[in-house]
Amino acid sequence: MHMSEDQQHTRPILAVEDDPTIGALLLETITQFTPYPLVLATHSEQALHVVKDVKPILFILNYHLPMMNGIELYDRLHAIKELAHVPAMMVSAVLPERELQARHIVGIHKPFELSTFVDAIEALVAEPCSPEPRERVK
Repeated sequence: MHMSEDQQHTRPILAVEDDPTIGALLLETITQFTPYPLVLATHSEQALHVVKDVKPILFILNYHLPMMNGIELYDRLHAIKELAHVPAMMVSAVLPERELQARHIVGIHKPFELSTFVDAIEALVAEPCSPEPRERVK
């Protein structure tokens, strides 16, 4: 797992990628072309542990992960009240299009152009987060 030193100043992007080569590419691309620090988890359980302490601005998830797939991980992450509004991108050679549309997840097919990837990050981070749901007063 990698955390940038300036993480306390900027909310990070959380990427979950089990392939070390692609993980390194994500790290290099995000740190070089965006102002956001990156937290890189190599599997779903690590990601679920990380979000106990880190509140990401964006999730970048591989679909094919060990233990649970990216959709299952997305559902688990979004079940956490503080993370329910965090946008997500799924990166994979084969994407579950219907599942992505139902959850408003942006899909990026591997291999991808770096400019397409960076543009998608900027677009997702620029979207205003929906306000947290207010508890109903009884």
